[in-house]
Amino acid sequence: MTLAFDMMRQDTPMGRPMASSRIYDDLRQRILSLDLPPGTALTRADLAREYDVSQTPLRDAMQRLDQDGLIRIYPQSKTLVTRINLAQIREALFLRQALETEVTKKLTRDPPPETLARLREVIALQRAVAPDKTKLRRFQELDEFFHYVMFEGAGHPNLHALLRAQTGDLDRVRRLQTHSSDRLELILQGHERIVAAIESGDVDDAVRKIRRHTHKPDDWADEYRARHEDYFT
Repeated sequence: MTLAFDMMRQDTPMGRPMASSRIYDDLRQRILSLDLPPGTALTRADLAREYDVSQTPLRDAMQRLDQDGLIRIYPQSKTLVTRINLAQIREALFLRQALETEVTKKLTRDPPPETLARLREVIALQRAVAPDKTKLRRFQELDEFFHYVMFEGAGHPNLHALLRAQTGDLDRVRRLQTHSSDRLELILQGHERIVAAIESGDVDDAVRKIRRHTHKPDDWADEYRARHEDYFT
């Protein structure tokens, strides 16, 4: 599983060089985890030194982040981490639930044993890191990988890439939630119930489980905006 996880992170979609994908993945996680909060200025020269790369892979990675809406590049001026957009979050919630519901249906109609095994391995890894608060970022990466495995098992990894590109603001607000032990346990239990429902072949039950796991009310982000006004548009 560790090898499969590393391969997913080092994937080179559309023939992009590995260095570019590595920088993109790392910067993206730093933005999503709020290590680089909204409004942070990014300097290409500093990043090139930090990642020990030339300007070419760095430029490609930053263009991808700009397309994802996580940074805004102002030519000949500056590059800033974008502020969180509530309208974008509502669209992302709708898209995520629609795609994950269809993926879950497909998996449940013909549950692939290898996919179920991989999903359980991800859950086991999450359980292993959950007690260590210093490994919260790894827990979050594994959470994303869990859903990637579902899309891959259903034969739609490119749809996960599409979803990933559209949910940056949603993921950033999720990082503002309190990650108590109880909260992490709820996430783990949700994953376990999804896997059990898929394995059972009960499509209706599996749909209920994935929709419950991914559901958030329209005003879900409002309380976080009230607490962190500087992070939002």
